[in-house]
Amino acid sequence: MAESSYKLSWGSVRDVFVFTRRAFGLVWTTSRWLAYGFCLLTVLAGLLPASLAYVSKLLVDSVVTARALHDPGPAVHYVVLEAAAVIALALVQRAIGVIQSLLRAQLGHRVNEMILEKALTLTLVHFEDSEFYDKLSQARRQASQRPLSLVNRTFDLLQQCLILSTYGVILWNFSPYAVVLLVVAGLPTFWVEARFAKSAFQLFTWRSPESRMQAYLETLIAREDYVKEVKLFGLGDLFLERYRRIFHKLYAEDRALTLRRAIWGYGLGLLSTVALYGAYYWIVQATVAGRLSLGEMSMYLLVFKQGQQAVTSSLSSVGGMYEDNLYLSNLYEFLQMPVPESAGEEQVGPKPGDGLRFQNVSFTYPGASEPALRNVTFHLRPGHKLALVGENGSGKTTIVKLLSRLYSPTEGLVLLDGLDLQQWNENALRRRIGVIFQDFMRYHFQVGENIGVGDVEALEERGRWQDAAEKARAQEVIGSLPEGYQTQLGRWFKGGRELSGGQWQKIALARAFMRTGADLLVLDEPTSAVDAKAEVEIFEHFRKVTENQMAILISHRFSTVRMADEIMVLEKGEVAEFGSHEELLARDGHYATLFKLQAAGYR
Repeated sequence: MAESSYKLSWGSVRDVFVFTRRAFGLVWTTSRWLAYGFCLLTVLAGLLPASLAYVSKLLVDSVVTARALHDPGPAVHYVVLEAAAVIALALVQRAIGVIQSLLRAQLGHRVNEMILEKALTLTLVHFEDSEFYDKLSQARRQASQRPLSLVNRTFDLLQQCLILSTYGVILWNFSPYAVVLLVVAGLPTFWVEARFAKSAFQLFTWRSPESRMQAYLETLIAREDYVKEVKLFGLGDLFLERYRRIFHKLYAEDRALTLRRAIWGYGLGLLSTVALYGAYYWIVQATVAGRLSLGEMSMYLLVFKQGQQAVTSSLSSVGGMYEDNLYLSNLYEFLQMPVPESAGEEQVGPKPGDGLRFQNVSFTYPGASEPALRNVTFHLRPGHKLALVGENGSGKTTIVKLLSRLYSPTEGLVLLDGLDLQQWNENALRRRIGVIFQDFMRYHFQVGENIGVGDVEALEERGRWQDAAEKARAQEVIGSLPEGYQTQLGRWFKGGRELSGGQWQKIALARAFMRTGADLLVLDEPTSAVDAKAEVEIFEHFRKVTENQMAILISHRFSTVRMADEIMVLEKGEVAEFGSHEELLARDGHYATLFKLQAAGYR
């Protein structure tokens, strides 16, 4: 790392400290009463040490007087007073610890919740960008700790400043130069902390991709949905070796930074030690010369020692606050990521019953050099079924993403009931559409919840579960489970049952049927894991239960495709052919060739 990366400019320090105010705002909105208590106890913790030092001075002087008078009474009073001050200080410090522990739990939850809420507002484009994942990783790592750490250090700075103010008054009576020496002696430690705080942050930021890869390798080795292939292909040692290589690389960087920090800290710390014992010599010499009493000597020695610790702690708090602000800049950079605002508020289109239209739609994925779709045009009327056919990468799933408004067209329009999808209210639009993707989710919830999430407004309605399961031909699967709709699915939680691929697909298909108000159903390879006989039954039933609904089917099985009213053949993102099964066979084009090839495999 270049030496210039260590340099701090006061402009950058000033700019980065703006997050201190936000951290206090987080604490205040998380728990106002805990924030009040933290502030009050911090003030008490800042005032009590000087009081304790002064009582100690009075105790020593009273012991000298009592020894001369042979009367221990006054000294005993000061012993009791000092004990009370120590007990009060211990109580205050313990109470601060309790408040910090409570705030840590509440604030950690609050920050993680803010990150998740922000993630819900982002688009699919964000989640398909590696730089976004770096920002998300940087925001989540240590984000729950840094706001409280910043507040703790700020209150600690306040406490140490109060201690120093009272100590400064005491030391000023001895010599103003002692106050100057006290402050200067703590500067080397601050310089080390500030210098290496920025270096540690830069190291943390630069290696986010490696850290994410390390976490991903952990997932590959330790998750049940990956372990079969890892074991079958003997990938365990390969992944573990990569995991180790990343660790050793990151550890080498950490070790180099830690050693440099330790060497500089020790070397400059010696200067502080020399200053401390120089002050000791000064105070002892003044006592021997008779200018100080034994009580004053003990007080000044205690004040200078603890004062130097307070200076060091104060400056370390400033350096730590700078470091915390750097990490919080990651959090707020993520939280402030711009999200395209949807201007659409329309609940209905101007042409009810017009169906779905694609008009000269083209789309290019962010960062791609070639468009995924080129000038796609079609009209899907209510009650009609459209099948999309084409090789992998021909644009079938991209069409689904566009019509569900996960993406917006680069060119052209997608209309529902005569209204551009961008003008629809997002919730109203998505209530009109039910989708099952090829890579559907396998929720480790109960069966009923797995189906119910298809319409969160009816999540707990058992009758809707049953209707959806019947339409998807999933009743037999559910009936074979020990607790029916209450059966826990997946192996992540106790008592969970794993399903076959085809069974999971039927559950996911039922999820799509939960949207009873949807007039467009999109099934992307919905029966790829189901046997051919079951697939025919499912789609024959599907045509009956969706008689009045539009449907788009994506499948590589032509026994399914031929059931559609119209078939659209895609090649390299363009519409190559369009028509019914019989029309396309009569043309003897690309569709007919694919159909004959697949039919030959069954002879």
